[in-house]
Amino acid sequence: MDDKNRSDAAFASALPRGARLMGIDLGTKTIGLALSDVERRIASPLETLRRVKFGIDAKAMLALAEKYGVAAFIIGLPLNMDGSEGPRAQATRAFVRNLAALSPRPVLFQDERLSTAAVTRTLIDADASRARRAELVDKLAAAYILQAFIDRVNSAPLS
Repeated sequence: MDDKNRSDAAFASALPRGARLMGIDLGTKTIGLALSDVERRIASPLETLRRVKFGIDAKAMLALAEKYGVAAFIIGLPLNMDGSEGPRAQATRAFVRNLAALSPRPVLFQDERLSTAAVTRTLIDADASRARRAELVDKLAAAYILQAFIDRVNSAPLS
């Protein structure tokens, strides 16, 4: 197991018991949100927010985080296929820096490469219409990102 998995597991175990995680898929037009269960084993899609401007977007996210007892945010980091960071990753980091000024909740990044593609493929396989896919893809991508983090953390021994 690498140091990142170990540090993510230590991070997760330091959070209050019964507190949820919120997964975030930050797009240019929408923000997909997902929640973990209180035992942090399963991620479920929550909602898709239409982006307006940072202050309004952050207020809506933080209200949901408060409502559901969220202890930390897991946000998808859109890396390039070679693992480098491009403009979208830089925009995501800027969003997180601004969010940190409004909330004490910690944020961890989760590699989100191909998450939207995987979710879209699943929806196509399920014969979802284009309109239905558009309605679901962002919050399902957030759940995919959050579940990847949860699975990694839960498989990582703390020793």
